[in-house]
Amino acid sequence: MAQILVIEDDLLIRETVEYSLKGAGFTVATAENGVQGLEEMSEHTPDLVLLDLLLPGMDGFEICKKIRESDENVPIIMITALEDQRSKLKGFSVGADDYITKPFSIEELVARIRANLKRTLKKTTESSVIEIGDLTLDMVKHTIEVGGKEVKLRLKEFQLLTVLASGPGVLFTRQDLAERVWGYEFYASSRTIDVHIRRIRNKIEEHSRFSYIQTVHGLGYKFQAEEKIPCA
Repeated sequence: MAQILVIEDDLLIRETVEYSLKGAGFTVATAENGVQGLEEMSEHTPDLVLLDLLLPGMDGFEICKKIRESDENVPIIMITALEDQRSKLKGFSVGADDYITKPFSIEELVARIRANLKRTLKKTTESSVIEIGDLTLDMVKHTIEVGGKEVKLRLKEFQLLTVLASGPGVLFTRQDLAERVWGYEFYASSRTIDVHIRRIRNKIEEHSRFSYIQTVHGLGYKFQAEEKIPCA
């Protein structure tokens, strides 16, 4: 039974979500601020975090960053009344996996929780290793090596790279990538994909003689190993 940590300062919302999630079969821990939330994280290691953005003291962005410092893989769904795209992009840039705005239905919340848990907890029994250039990606062990050195990626970064690398030379639009990684129809105008792609590039291409993720301007991205041209 998956355990959900709810970090929410509004008592009514916190109790309603807790009651509803328990009714849906989850175990639930709650916290009313960031300090309590981080304490719960260290004590109980939840399977997913529901994180309110507008919290007293330490806001949701800062809490998300602190969670990511100790756990790169736990799914984080931000819950907030902020609907502007800038806030959403900032949330994804600090490590959030999903975003739901208030008011929301419990049915949608539960569906998003289950979708995120399914993507995170799903395990494959078959070995699946992709080798290209000097990059080795092991989808079972969830590891990446470039030039024999391990590279650490966050969960969504790893998932994006896996989608791209599974189809070398195939053009993926931003919408394709959003739907395959986030699992639901994503707002097409978002630059979230670009933020994640830039971080992946910085990590896997820094010490490699290859560039891997190619931009097809106006369309999307494709994955292929292209040897870098040495500077004169």
